[in-house]
Amino acid sequence: MSEITMILISLVAGFVLSAVLGKFLIPALRALKAGQSIREVGPTWHNSKAGTPTMGGLMFMAASLICVVTGAINGRWNQVLVLALALMFGLIGFLDDFIKVKKKRNLGLTEKQKLALQLLASAAFLAAMHFTGNLSYELRIPFVQEPVCTVPVLLYLAVAVFIIVGCVNAVNLTDGLDGLASGVTSPVMLFFVLAAMGLKEYGLATFPAALLGGLGGFLIYNFYPAKVFMGDTGSLFLGGAVVGLAFALDMPLVLLLVGIIYIIETLSDIIQIGYFKLTHGKRFFKMAPIHHHFEKCGWSEKKIWVIFVGLTLIMCVAAYFGVRIWF
Repeated sequence: MSEITMILISLVAGFVLSAVLGKFLIPALRALKAGQSIREVGPTWHNSKAGTPTMGGLMFMAASLICVVTGAINGRWNQVLVLALALMFGLIGFLDDFIKVKKKRNLGLTEKQKLALQLLASAAFLAAMHFTGNLSYELRIPFVQEPVCTVPVLLYLAVAVFIIVGCVNAVNLTDGLDGLASGVTSPVMLFFVLAAMGLKEYGLATFPAALLGGLGGFLIYNFYPAKVFMGDTGSLFLGGAVVGLAFALDMPLVLLLVGIIYIIETLSDIIQIGYFKLTHGKRFFKMAPIHHHFEKCGWSEKKIWVIFVGLTLIMCVAAYFGVRIWF
């Protein structure tokens, strides 16, 4: 069986598995009363979503894991480690969601607990990548043929930890509207499929292909009006997958392009908090992250979804042409 055929099978299998799992998982989550609690400081019009089952990210997590384990793992460390990173972050998210559900509140792990676990997961991933010879310290910039420099190991690792934790939490921030994080991450996964194929890293193409299919199956239930939310279980898993693939393919700076929405969402939050403190109570945006600002401006969730996903798709196309010169 050819590598391209395997990738296509993973894509289709990921979709089917995720869609089928949803038929069983959503009723099970309802039976367990694993409903989402809505933030007290969040948009009041989201109160109607209270009680919608959360932890639905288990659908695409399980689908992609099954596809990778049954068809893609062939002794290559980079694909195993990327999957491991995503699963570690997914586990952190699961713990956070579980505490929220158990205590019937919107606060799970404390910020310090979550950060400590995320730093540990990031350091473990980078250490494993380093010792298996799968981490490059050459700095590549999209649209530039040759590496611009070789970064000192300790500096690279320190910055890499910051990038991993920042990216994962940025994806988590994006998960604030029905289908938004899953919709935005879908073209990002498609980019990594095509980039991995271009670099002849077919094993690394299988995981994002399976996850892309899994996200498609999940969107059947998660698109507005959502029947299930991915929860931190899903959003942290997605963040780990996105940033893990970027490092495994030696293109972490491509996140500036494919992750444009993640970056905008995070910056809007930072600007809002900073402006609030500097002005002693004034707000730069009507509400942050920025998707809530647009909601308050009268945009529907569907309109925001189309624009955010469309912008991501455009930037992913640009990113593909930016890295194509490396093939």
